[in-house]
Amino acid sequence: MELRRQHLIDPVVCIRCNTCQEACPVDAITHDSNNYVVSFEKCSGCRACVSPCPTGAIDNWLLVDRPWTLDEQLGWEELPESHPSHGATIVETPAEVSDLMDAATTATGGKVPPPPSAAQPFTNVYSREAPVTARVAGNMRITAEGTESDIHHVVLDFQANAFPVLEGQSIGIIPPGLDAKGRPHNIRLYSVASPREGERSGYNNLALTVKRVAGGVGSNYVCDLKKDDEVLVAGPFGDAFLMPDDPEAHIIMICTGTGSAPFRAFTERRRRAHAEAPGKLMLFFGARSPGELPYFGPLMKLPKTLIDVNLAFSRVPDQPKRYVQDKLRDRAADLAPLLPDAKTHIYICGLKGMEQGCDEAFADICRLNGLDWASLRATLRREGRYHVETY
Repeated sequence: MELRRQHLIDPVVCIRCNTCQEACPVDAITHDSNNYVVSFEKCSGCRACVSPCPTGAIDNWLLVDRPWTLDEQLGWEELPESHPSHGATIVETPAEVSDLMDAATTATGGKVPPPPSAAQPFTNVYSREAPVTARVAGNMRITAEGTESDIHHVVLDFQANAFPVLEGQSIGIIPPGLDAKGRPHNIRLYSVASPREGERSGYNNLALTVKRVAGGVGSNYVCDLKKDDEVLVAGPFGDAFLMPDDPEAHIIMICTGTGSAPFRAFTERRRRAHAEAPGKLMLFFGARSPGELPYFGPLMKLPKTLIDVNLAFSRVPDQPKRYVQDKLRDRAADLAPLLPDAKTHIYICGLKGMEQGCDEAFADICRLNGLDWASLRATLRREGRYHVETY
């Protein structure tokens, strides 16, 4: 009987942070509302997803006579040691697999590194097993009343507990209680929406941007929090989707909905630390309507010398549907000289469906201006200047 090595994700340990899916160079990792899973057919064993994983949930390798399918993995509640129709053996130490895969790692490339100028992040300071307690300092709705999109700006105060965080990192919220099967709820990850100094300089706090999702345990818990409530927090997480600490850096930010959270942090950091910086900030922000766009009012008040704002609305009555990729094409003349510039950084955050549209828009802009987007994108990724965080 021939045994084959299969790469699997432990659903008990996984915190659903999307880091592995973003890091995988061959699109072998996917997910649903329950689990993150690895396609046996696509996975090359390159291990590009292993080091970015903040929990180690990704580093599981089994020898099997028949690989588990995606549907089987999506239904798991825990990582099985065996299956009635399988002969499976857990490889006890990752080192046993590493020696066999070094060549594949080199061949396929790995995780996109952080910008070279980014500050060194702290990660995993607090865990699910040993979280820190934060106090809710404020919770306000930041989309118009009556709109479908109920998005909240939530401020957490860590009081005397150190919680170092950088722009682009995330934290984990641990909802109280048990799920329907009597287990503690999984951590819910949310991007930090404030700069490293906190929502208010001199105070040990940070902000989140959270959208209420019907039936969502984590989102409803966070959106319903009241002032002075206590929240269990893990993290911070993330060591790559970071802001360059370079006033000359040109930062192109593309987002939808709550994907705006890290870019609010980026913008506030630039405004506070380098308001007169020569580097450009360009924001491409998509929503159904102005009323469903978080931070719409404050965004409109930012000086044009600080940030170049481009809004795309897809559901405004009597107006054509516009998406972020349309706005990218509208600004092709301004983007074309920035794309090959060694100081340019591109960040995409929001719904996964936007990623392909942005990629095609950049390809069109490059084609019309004598540039090769495929080659340029590879350079940007290799140099830590192209980051995608979609869900």
